[in-house]
Amino acid sequence: MPTLVLLRHGQSQWNLENRFTGWVDVDLTDQGEREAVRGGKLMAEAGLEFTRACTSVLTRAIRTCNIALRAAGQLWIPTIKDWRLNERHYGGLTGLDKAETAAIHGDAQVKIWRRSYDIPPPPLAPGGPYDFTTDRRYAGQPIPDTESLKTTLERVLPYWDAEIAPRLKAGETLLIAAHGNSLRAIVKHLFAVPDSEITEVEIPTSNPLLIELDAALKPISARYLDDERAAPLPG
Repeated sequence: MPTLVLLRHGQSQWNLENRFTGWVDVDLTDQGEREAVRGGKLMAEAGLEFTRACTSVLTRAIRTCNIALRAAGQLWIPTIKDWRLNERHYGGLTGLDKAETAAIHGDAQVKIWRRSYDIPPPPLAPGGPYDFTTDRRYAGQPIPDTESLKTTLERVLPYWDAEIAPRLKAGETLLIAAHGNSLRAIVKHLFAVPDSEITEVEIPTSNPLLIELDAALKPISARYLDDERAAPLPG
């Protein structure tokens, strides 16, 4: 039976500072590291034996993946890193304090930028400190200057179809350690969540979401391993 675990990275430094992070490569806090250890122990207690892990090219997701796998006794498994699992690109909001941004633009406008399915924030101006076009992680790749959840899904889905789905159909047990919005995009695809509802789906940090799938990769069951920190599941 194909088995998939989705693991959102633990608290990052900019999560702590309440800043829009997106593609900026910030590290985990001490709390984020502890969250990742807890996630790994939960996976071990559930008896999960992974064949492979997938993560983004951002440190907070990579370290969450490694810390959790070490805690689960499975750091040795192959791990694939791909930019298409990156967090949503927050465009011109990148690096800004969320509360200060709301004070300037109003809560309603910031909520639209953060929570609407297909309305992105203003684009990121080129040449600034958060211009990723010269970052060699993305050499030869199309670099967005902003993204909505819709366009995040549009870059995640081809990776799912090409790299993840074939491995699941072959019966592998996969761990995807990534970000709130890239994982939300996968959840939308798997559970066929309507556009109007997906923005309300929350994925707790470092609480493994265990999904068992049928041969067509339709979810048979889904549950968070930490019941105390579980969020409502789609459907």
